Amino acid sequence: MFSQATAEPIARLIEEFNKLPGIGPKTAQRLTYYLLRAPVEQSRALAEALIRMKERTVLCSECLNITDESPCALCRNPERDRRIICVVEEPLDVLALERTRTFKGLYHVLHGAISPVDGVGPEDLHIHELLVRLSSGQVTEVLIATNPNLEGEATAMYLHGLLRPLGIRVTRLARGLPVGGDLEYADEVTLIRAVEGRREM
Repeated sequence: MFSQATAEPIARLIEEFNKLPGIGPKTAQRLTYYLLRAPVEQSRALAEALIRMKERTVLCSECLNITDESPCALCRNPERDRRIICVVEEPLDVLALERTRTFKGLYHVLHGAISPVDGVGPEDLHIHELLVRLSSGQVTEVLIATNPNLEGEATAMYLHGLLRPLGIRVTRLARGLPVGGDLEYADEVTLIRAVEGRREM
């Protein structure tokens, strides 16, 4: 609880900022007081951007990435190699891989990883949609780019077991990525080497 010295609207905004990942109480206070001192137009623009993001974003009907138009720009791009699909855990992983300008195929976003401890099983991920995409017969390779941690490895092994009988080449990012790390924090050179050095599972 905040002291009586903190006005209720300020305390409420601090609490809301504090709910965001990576934002502790001190940072929440700094952000709140920054916006308090900023011109009202800046606060209004932030509020409008948040509302617009929630109202205008959808999941791509093909890759399940977050987009404002479905199918997304990557799935609509005729220059992308439709024979290879890179499976990632989260939309931020797509951004990380795209920064490398190395991978030219399509993506599939699972929106999570298998984690029995957190109660997340295969049925909670967008795996069924991946299998539907593969049923077209156009895809010859699935590059599994889940994070190199326990949950990512469990997800990769589960997908490998599902995909192997389909006769599709299943590859995994090379071990240029640190174990226990996340794709979104990897530097571009490491990601380039991981994509180029992918291996059979």
